[in-house]
Amino acid sequence: MSRSPGWKAWVPAFFFAMALLVACGAGTTDIDGSSTVFPITEALVEDWGDSIGGSARLVIGISGTGGGFKKFCAGDTDINDASRPIKPSEVQKCAEEGVEFIELPVAIDGLTIGVNLENDFVGCVTVEELHAMWQPDAEGKISRWSQIREGWPNEKLRLYGPGVDSGTFDYFTETVNGEAQASRGDFTSSERDNVLVQGIAGDRGSLGYFGYSYFVENQDKLKMVAVDSGNGCVIPTDETINDGTYSPLSRPLFIYVSKEAWAEPDVKDFVSYFVSHERASLLKELGFVPFPEQVHDLILDRFERGLTGTIFGGENPQHGTVEEILSANR
Repeated sequence: MSRSPGWKAWVPAFFFAMALLVACGAGTTDIDGSSTVFPITEALVEDWGDSIGGSARLVIGISGTGGGFKKFCAGDTDINDASRPIKPSEVQKCAEEGVEFIELPVAIDGLTIGVNLENDFVGCVTVEELHAMWQPDAEGKISRWSQIREGWPNEKLRLYGPGVDSGTFDYFTETVNGEAQASRGDFTSSERDNVLVQGIAGDRGSLGYFGYSYFVENQDKLKMVAVDSGNGCVIPTDETINDGTYSPLSRPLFIYVSKEAWAEPDVKDFVSYFVSHERASLLKELGFVPFPEQVHDLILDRFERGLTGTIFGGENPQHGTVEEILSANR
């Protein structure tokens, strides 16, 4: 389907509570969660509706990954978009409420560090420097660029990041600060990535982070910063995100499907469409990195068999590539 250049533009907030309707069928499938995964879900709802001529009703909201899991584990939604794996506390809550779920990776993303276009002194930042900026102890103390690296100007440093219900916030803080949710609090936050982009674009002394797709969409407004985790400066690209060289800020993205919803034919059809390798070109168009075909086949097999529980999150998350983890749990 063709899309105008502004097709991904954000519309008023009330729209998300009501919308994305694909015709009007007998049931409603409720989807909520991550703002990072939202563009994928939005586009696939549109494409799926076009492909079937419209036979079901899907309602999409954006509560952030954590906010979405609260609704999902309470049985209020059918699918949760997630930019991180499910936490042990969320697994427990789902179990308490009798909500079984199927965990499905859908794409790879690379958290991207962005600064204002007028910033002419930052081309690369180390993980240690990100920690110096964002650690809880930096609050009220680290407020100028010159405090981060010798030679950087004595200019005001202003930080922008996702809200605390965001899976992106959880992933970034755990990766950079060693503990999820551990962060200074004196930064401009929003659950909506476009708000962060606009803030950084209008603030010369700014630095922020968000999903790779949002940088791709707004690269005329922001400057990308490479990240050095000890092996040299690497910028996020399709290739460096997929092969793991953009480390440690590459991560898989997920959807979680309730087992009860899995039994509904419309949900099965939509999710099968969602995770198939045929959607790879659309993921690339959106700025995300699709998995190789064999990984998409493993994901689809997991969904079709209705395998429940988490292998990426919870108390004992498994380690390795997405393909290795899925292959070991067939």
